Amino acid sequence: MSATERLYYNDSHLLEFDARVIDLSEREDGTLAVTLDRTAFYPTGGGQPNDTGMLGEALVVDCIDDDDKGVLHLIRGPAPQIGDSVHGKIDRLRRLDHLQQHTGQHILSAAFVKLFEAPTRSFRVLEHECEIDVALEDPSDERIEQAVDLANQIIWECRPIQIRQVASAEAASLPLRKEPAREGELRVIEIEEFDLTPCGGTHARSTGEVGVIAVRSWERAKGLTRIQFMAGVRVLNDYRRANRTARATAELFSAGREDAPALVAKLIEENKKLTHRVRELDELACRAEAEALLKQFGLEAGYCPPPDREAVKDSSRGLSADEIVRSPTVREGPRFRTGSSSDRIISATASHRPTSGNTRLSDGGVAQEKPPFIIIKVFNDRDADSLKHLALALIAHPNVIALLGSRDGDTARLVFARSADAKGDMNALMHRVCVIIEGRGGGRPDMAQGGGNNVDGLSEAIERARASLSAPPQ
Repeated sequence: MSATERLYYNDSHLLEFDARVIDLSEREDGTLAVTLDRTAFYPTGGGQPNDTGMLGEALVVDCIDDDDKGVLHLIRGPAPQIGDSVHGKIDRLRRLDHLQQHTGQHILSAAFVKLFEAPTRSFRVLEHECEIDVALEDPSDERIEQAVDLANQIIWECRPIQIRQVASAEAASLPLRKEPAREGELRVIEIEEFDLTPCGGTHARSTGEVGVIAVRSWERAKGLTRIQFMAGVRVLNDYRRANRTARATAELFSAGREDAPALVAKLIEENKKLTHRVRELDELACRAEAEALLKQFGLEAGYCPPPDREAVKDSSRGLSADEIVRSPTVREGPRFRTGSSSDRIISATASHRPTSGNTRLSDGGVAQEKPPFIIIKVFNDRDADSLKHLALALIAHPNVIALLGSRDGDTARLVFARSADAKGDMNALMHRVCVIIEGRGGGRPDMAQGGGNNVDGLSEAIERARASLSAPPQ
């Protein structure tokens, strides 16, 4: 038998009471736990959160059911002494909310049983909504709304709700909606001619006190149908939020609330078309931009066919990182600006004019490999797709490596790419430098992309990549 008499068992509307302190203990987190000989505070259990309120001058922040040891009241504030008489006061709005949600769950769960023989397997009162997991086969909006309609019909009929204490033998003969979780005398909640179920939570005196039930959403979860619902005051608050959102959206179109969904759908469709068109134009612009960049070094802009686009789409997949093939020392080339973005362009040191092929003859007539032309540029507010378009346009020219970056809002973005005939593992290089921008990335040896939260580290990351490519072979 519990050391604490639970007053809420007989009266869920009792909000104030007097009791005597029978024990004090300190929790591991330093919180003081007070045990009373009687309490109206509901401890967490059965899917229902605990009550809060005041105990004397102290704030009750939590209540824990410690079985036979009683109900522990975790307090902050002046601590009573064992043997003291204290006055408890329950937070009225929190109790009403939990009472409405829990009674609403009884009604909604019973509706699913009545209509579809679908029992509730679990119940949770969350911060903003509630959840029940129902064994409902073939769920649909229509079937769920049927249950909601029946539940609200029962609510608006204001059917009385009674609390009955029954022995185990009597309980075995009753048409209980669910099996009791324990032996001995049971507390049974009865909704007149609708539901009968064992429960230890707080409940309304009549169904009308619940007000209304609404389902926000549902999904399949672990072989059951998980239904998010709310009751009473929560429904009113949710309606107010939803109505404000709907009205604000409609005002953007200078239209009525009911007309807004169609107008939003039309806008989204138009935006898809425009986005596709902008992407096409960006590709064209990037080709022209790449041509201008390459001409800064006297490179001819005779483009090879771009790399396969499907391969670029898969560039986020991490591949095995080979050792970086380091390029010769590089020097800074002329500056180039486009719009509001600017940075250095770097090309490999080369005294010769670019020619076809990737080798040249030394003074002794020995064939030597030409260093790649490394182009670096950092932009402001350029997205990852546009960076990739520019990189593809640059590496369509032979023997080019592009190290591109963008300060895209709060995100640092990187795209590294190389021509088919240039050496270097862009995937491995990206993995190395993404640590600097506090992010991650990857791709393929010929193209990789990454991002991170450290925008200030963007220039350092690209410089580290350039240095890796420029270092002499080991």
